[in-house]
Amino acid sequence: MNVIGGYFSHGPCAGRFEFEAWASLPKSKAKQPWKSLEERAKDHGLRPEEVGTLDADRVLSFLWRLAGRPDGLSDAQRRTWRRERPLMIPLDNYSVHHSQAVQDARPLLEAADVYLVYLSSYSPELSEIEPIWRAVKYHEIPVRSQALLGGLKREVETALRTKAKKLSAAHSLPQHPLQQPT
Repeated sequence: MNVIGGYFSHGPCAGRFEFEAWASLPKSKAKQPWKSLEERAKDHGLRPEEVGTLDADRVLSFLWRLAGRPDGLSDAQRRTWRRERPLMIPLDNYSVHHSQAVQDARPLLEAADVYLVYLSSYSPELSEIEPIWRAVKYHEIPVRSQALLGGLKREVETALRTKAKKLSAAHSLPQHPLQQPT
């Protein structure tokens, strides 16, 4: 599984957890007739758009979604779009995060008030999302063995959605008894 996620630890979006997931199909060494991506995905209980690795295009697309940039903007609108508030996005040292495509996009991200901050190597304790990944992996996925890769992808996504709801609820401020609707 390839998963990317973003967690808002504070500010007006505190508790928001976004993610996207794709499945990597196993490579076959067998000498069998060639199958299309559609056929291979279907063999694993997946749709073709659910298959893939975490590449620079997917990372950038996710970062823009996390930043809140609307879809369907023209090229000119994309170049001039700017957030209302600055957004700092900490990234670990996964090679895709340092790819040339991501580095080339940094000026446009910064012009939109989105800043990439790279964490120190071998310092997962500095990342506020690491405990979320750990909790999902070890506590939120009750069934880890699946007959098809598609089943595992659905279990992972269900666990991530459950964790997102829990994080959101934990950051919701309880209303004062006098402010509750009657």
